[in-house]
Amino acid sequence: MLKLNLRKMTETGTDNHVFHYGWVIAGTGTLCIFACLGFGRFALGMLLPSMAEPLHLTYSQMGFISTGNFLGYLVSVFLGGLIAVRSGARKLIFFALLLVGISMTLISTAQSYRHVLILYTLTGIGSGASNIPMMGLVSTWFARQKRGKAAGFIVIGSGFAIIVSGKLIPYINSSIGAEGWRTNWLILGVTVIMISIVCLMLLRNRPEDKGLEPVGKEYAGSLSLPGTRYTVSSIYREKAIYLLGAIYFLFGYTYVIYATFIVTTLVQERGFSESVAGNFWSWVGLLSLFSGPIFGTLSDKIGRKVGLITVFAFQMLAYLLVALNLPNVFLYVSIFCFGIVAWSIPSIMIAAVSDYVGAVKAVAAFGFVTFIFALGQISGPAVAGVLAEQYGSFSSSFLMAGIMAGLAIILTTFLRSSRAE
Repeated sequence: MLKLNLRKMTETGTDNHVFHYGWVIAGTGTLCIFACLGFGRFALGMLLPSMAEPLHLTYSQMGFISTGNFLGYLVSVFLGGLIAVRSGARKLIFFALLLVGISMTLISTAQSYRHVLILYTLTGIGSGASNIPMMGLVSTWFARQKRGKAAGFIVIGSGFAIIVSGKLIPYINSSIGAEGWRTNWLILGVTVIMISIVCLMLLRNRPEDKGLEPVGKEYAGSLSLPGTRYTVSSIYREKAIYLLGAIYFLFGYTYVIYATFIVTTLVQERGFSESVAGNFWSWVGLLSLFSGPIFGTLSDKIGRKVGLITVFAFQMLAYLLVALNLPNVFLYVSIFCFGIVAWSIPSIMIAAVSDYVGAVKAVAAFGFVTFIFALGQISGPAVAGVLAEQYGSFSSSFLMAGIMAGLAIILTTFLRSSRAE
């Protein structure tokens, strides 16, 4: 009887002193996000200033390079969720990360704006096709009351990557010189390829593959949430999913403006050196390590609506403090406000989607709202780059981001509590 009880505790993960393989999945997920988003997307902001002169990039072209990445992301996120449902997340994540790594290494050989644009679009395809199934594994491996916390730990992979890129990229550039950006792309790409192999080795599609039940005591209840009465196709008729999609769109539209152009703004408009701007960016990464776990766990306790409103309020303040051209001390406040909540919304969003539609359909539904989110990512940097080109600075772009974050707060007030809360 004692052996039977111990086995049951190990399988269900209900005993706090028994390690559950679900946390290996979460840890591997952190590595996955480190690679596909942290290096595949957020390193671009650090690389653009050193790439601009040798490739003769304008502000608009910088924006369109970022937009190309998000266009690739848009293509893959919707299909990625559906493919993961049918064929499993593990192999999809491996091949998608492989695409990210190979395309990034090839950017190191780029000779023109068009070359970078094409390859970075492929990076975006791989990023979306790995991010969506990875986040979807949260709903498979964790019960509702643990999803926000688990997702919060996974999304901080981007923060670790920002810390690394903020230190590594200026160091390589200063050591090698004008061609340092090529070495940086090569190093980042090879690292992503190595992480893809680790993900293939450690990830599993379902707890049953390891003879386990999901982490948490109420998994059966999570499968019987009101959302599970829907078929997968009827998910797209659920009004709450569209509202979540609209909110996620505004997050995608705004945060990417900051992530893409804050370093360029510091270097080209505020007169900071690349190394000092890199330190700023590393602080964003360091602070962001707390964002997912703190606000994901907080949303488990106080609800998704209040959590989202709190996060958007911090982001709105971060954007406005840069837009208003205040003394440099306010840049530190802006960095803090952005960093402390940087990856909170994705962790809250996957938990909220799972609450509404249930664990079984969460991957497909999250893919759908992320498809809408990706539309915002495409639009944000393109519009911000054009505005900066027209007005000669990014102040108007950050002001626009602040207004859109305010609109997200308003929309979130209309979000009803899920019956899972």
